[in-house]
Amino acid sequence: MLKHLSHLHTPDLLHVLASMGHGDEIVLVDANYPSASCAKRLVRLDGVDLPRVLDACLKLMPLDDFVEQPALRMEVVGDPVVIPEIQQECQEIIDRHEGLGRFQLAAIDRHAFYARSREAFAIVATGELRPYGCIILKKGVVLQG
Repeated sequence: MLKHLSHLHTPDLLHVLASMGHGDEIVLVDANYPSASCAKRLVRLDGVDLPRVLDACLKLMPLDDFVEQPALRMEVVGDPVVIPEIQQECQEIIDRHEGLGRFQLAAIDRHAFYARSREAFAIVATGELRPYGCIILKKGVVLQG
């Protein structure tokens, strides 16, 4: 056991987050996502909803402020302007960790999301049951000082 870590900071998740470098991407997906067939590296957190996993990741990992869109969300098929409740919850968590309004979850087409997830450093499969509980995060730099 380690102090100050969540029980969600499993050895596998900690290893992935620590191994990622600046600009690497991690994909957090819902229970319906084909994570095993898309992932280079797969971390399973079955039974845990997406907001809790996102919160655990952002406690340890900054978003990349060198790019315009370090956080992406999967668009709703047939209605790309709608933002599902699950994605709104994720935006609130991003705002809490990174500053209100600093980074907005940008929309990305479903097929582009799948292609990008195949190139990501890792995929974290959550137990999120709500549809469109899928986001991509680009890791930033931890500045000392």
